[in-house]
Amino acid sequence: MHQDKHLYWKYASQALAAVARRIGLLAAALAILPLSARAQTDYPSKPLHLVVPYQVGGQVDTIARALAEGLGKRLGQPVLVENKPGASGIIATNYVAKSAPDGYTLLLTLASPITANLALFKKLPYDPRTELRPISDIVKSTGVIVINSALPIKNIDELIGYARKEPGALRMGSWGPGSTPHLIQHYMNKTYGIDILNVPYKGELPIMTALLGGQIDIALGSVFTLKQPLAAGKIRALAVLGRKRVNSLPDVPSMAESGYDDEAYRAITPTTLLAPAQTPAYIVERLGREISTTVQSPEVRERLLAMDLEPIGNLPHEAEAEYQTYLPIVLKLTADTGVTLD
Repeated sequence: MHQDKHLYWKYASQALAAVARRIGLLAAALAILPLSARAQTDYPSKPLHLVVPYQVGGQVDTIARALAEGLGKRLGQPVLVENKPGASGIIATNYVAKSAPDGYTLLLTLASPITANLALFKKLPYDPRTELRPISDIVKSTGVIVINSALPIKNIDELIGYARKEPGALRMGSWGPGSTPHLIQHYMNKTYGIDILNVPYKGELPIMTALLGGQIDIALGSVFTLKQPLAAGKIRALAVLGRKRVNSLPDVPSMAESGYDDEAYRAITPTTLLAPAQTPAYIVERLGREISTTVQSPEVRERLLAMDLEPIGNLPHEAEAEYQTYLPIVLKLTADTGVTLD
């Protein structure tokens, strides 16, 4: 009897000890859980910085300010736009790539700094494929090829014909090696045996000033930037890139309609928001959802449409898939130019 009672208390004590251990483990787990949940719900707890590799007043800067205003309202924190132009987008892109991966420093850029620069620079200080991750493609914009209206050229056929008769006479502005205008200019020279000269500038606005002033003859720019001088008759539109016309220029044919449906004219890349690659997934996904909602909100969507942009606002996995699709196309076009900058 005494022995049975002893065994009973022995097993009871062991059972109680096991329960106590389990309660201790459960308590520890419950103590950790709120920290993780709190980390997710606390973001963002301070202003975000949206870095733009281009000058104030250009198309990407204007997109950034529309996005920042709408996103800031949704996140409950200010989104501050920082312009860091120069060095083919390297300054801004490297700055974000090397920033703390905490969701507070983001990059809004055209494709060149995360595509063409890989072919242009042998010693690029960042690798966008491993140091940055796409959050969302904000918009796509269609470029339009324009000329100074003093030239007797009304379409792409006449442009190529004129360039053949007058080699080296036509000058085309670009915002630097590897930019879309530079790639198009080089592709046309190589494909049609012509010699249009490339003249680099620091952005669309200086190119437009040069075109209106007669320092250059041809430009490829955004409809948003070119619409006003086109309406004033100071420049003439020859064609828009891609396969379809744009609503604000209904009389201007697409390159495909003009008989030029080459891949080089269809590689219309997006303006993309990116974060440092090690940014936690929950932050990237949160930003992706909030940006998608922001871009599709009536207020922001109308502002983008008014700039002749195609609103996208896709999610992170969709933006990553898009990047993997157009990256090899742009790299090939850039490598074919033979241009390197270091």
